[in-house]
Parts: sequence; C-alpha cells; structure tokens
Amino acid sequence: MFEDRSKKDRTELAELGEFGLIDHLTKDIIPRVPSTIKGIGDDAAVISGGDELVLVTTDQLNEGVHFDLGYTPLKHLGYKSAVVNFSDIYAMNGRPEQLVIGLSVSNRFSVEALSTFYDGLRLACDQYGVDLVGGDTTSSASGMFISITVIGRVIKEDVVYRSGAGENDLLCVSGDLGGAYMGLLLLEREKQVYKANPAMQPDLEGNDYVLERFLKPEARRDIIQRLKEAGIRPTSMIDISDGLASEVLHICRNSNVGAVIYEDKLPVDVETAALCSDFKIHPATAALNGGEDYELLFTIGLHDFEKIKSVAGVTVIGHITGEAGLAHMVTPDNKLITITAQGWNHYRNEEA
Repeated sequence: MFEDRSKKDRTELAELGEFGLIDHLTKDIIPRVPSTIKGIGDDAAVISGGDELVLVTTDQLNEGVHFDLGYTPLKHLGYKSAVVNFSDIYAMNGRPEQLVIGLSVSNRFSVEALSTFYDGLRLACDQYGVDLVGGDTTSSASGMFISITVIGRVIKEDVVYRSGAGENDLLCVSGDLGGAYMGLLLLEREKQVYKANPAMQPDLEGNDYVLERFLKPEARRDIIQRLKEAGIRPTSMIDISDGLASEVLHICRNSNVGAVIYEDKLPVDVETAALCSDFKIHPATAALNGGEDYELLFTIGLHDFEKIKSVAGVTVIGHITGEAGLAHMVTPDNKLITITAQGWNHYRNEEA
C-alpha cells in the first residue's frame, strides 16, 4: 500500500524554492540502468549511445509564469523556447540534434497564431541544425504551456559536467551579463505605463540590445567551437539561466569547491549599464541575479590561461578555491561579499 501523506504537516513550496524542491523530490532516485551515465543534477542527462554519449534535456515554459504574451511576440517565443534547451546541450560541451515539443493551448489561440509560434521554433532549429522530430498538442483550460525536449550528442572524451572544477581553476564567462534582466524590467515598466494609460506608446527607443537579449537569446555554440579550436576543454561548465550567482553556487556545490569572483571583472554591456542607472540598480546586481542570459560559465585549468586570453568573447572573472560550497565576490574597494542565489524563485509566495 502507498503511504498516506495527506495527514502529515504541510510544507509550502516557497520554503524550499525550485532547487530545494528538486533536491527533495529526487534525493532517493538512483539510476539502475547501466546505460544511464548521468541522471539528475546537471544541464542534461547523459546516456550511453555507442561511440558517443546521448544528451537529453527538457524545459517547461508556462504563460504567466515564464512569459507574458502582452509583450512577447509568438515568433520570438517559439525561437526562445528552442534555444534555451540548445543552451543546455552546449553547456555539456555537446551538440543538439533533435527536438520534441509538447504544446497545450486554450481556444483563444488561432491557427494563425500557433503557426507564427512554430515559425520561430523552426527558425531556431534551422539556425542551429536541429531536427524537429515530433511531439504532442493538446488543449488547456487557459493559457499556453510549452514543454521542449532536446536530444544531443557528445564525444565521450569531450563531455563536461558541473562537477569537474578543481582548486585554482580559473572561472570564466562568455559574453556579457544582466542584459536580459534589464530588457525584462523595461518591458514590465512599459506594460504598467500602458495599463495606466492605453493612449501612451511604449518608450523602447535605444534599447534594442537588452530587448533582444530577453526576447531572442542565442545559445553559445560559437564559444564551444572557439574553445575547441584553442585546444581548451573546460573542467566544468553550466549555462547561465538563473543568474550568475546561482550558477557559480551550482558549480561549487557539484564540484565540492568554493569560488571567488571580482566585481570589476563582470562583463556588462554599456547599454545594460545605462539602463541599470535609469532603474537605480547596480550593474553587478543585474549580472549576479538577473538570469536568462544563456551565456556559458565554465572553469579551466591554470595551464590554459594563455590560451583563454586569445578566445574572443570570454572573460576570466575569478578562480576556484578549496572552501567547499562558499562563493565570494571581491568589490573594487577590496571588500569580500558572500554570494547567495537571489534570482527569481518560481515558488515564491508573492503575498508574503
């Protein structure tokens, strides 16, 4: 008989948060099939597949939680839905090959609207050389719900996990950070202005970069290729979907190490910094806790320092320490700040 848990004390989801909930639900799950190389706990599951390893990742996007159709064009949404999953595969140092979609929509969506969504989905697949191979479509009582699964491959010797960082490794990040978050804040601000006065037109001029960072992100396939060309194999890697702070702590936890990053090394675009000033947000806060940048955070051995200097689009932001589970940021005035994951919590009680 199944154990009746209904009469036990109730734990609110907000108490655990997204990652605490995942840990709680999966703590007793142990892979039993020999072909399962890596299960829960990385950017993708890893399965034995002959000469290469098979990578599998999945992501769910729910209207009103992960996207707002008030300012998200459906074609952009289709594109982004695919790309954020491609990013997980690249974070394992692999290549995405197939995509499967589950789509649930209410009858307020027309055939034309869904065709536009699929245009974006197909465009992403075309851009990244991925086949859309199937899925399922069903109705929902309200709204739009998207579930994407992407299958990829990686040469056995090339696979990179979150757990491989070692003491004194260099901590590196691709691109720049905080732009997607500032794009979201800008769209939310203009939405509130419009709700207060529908006659007002959105003031988005001069902010194309941050808007594209949020609405149409790109997975960093180019960085993976540049690292290979430079002869660099990262010791650990993760994509930045929940904010730099959260991802640094993931690497620390999975690798049983600590980390130090330097605030003045955080790469922030000038347009992002200008918008941070308008919103009275410190650029480091946007970089650490904003999320949805879909850049790559990775570590490399000290012996690759000279090589990484020649890789365009990569910044060394710190190093790995032996203080397991602890991460700190050094400010320009040499203060040491403990890093905590303060990004968006899916299960936060907004009324609290």
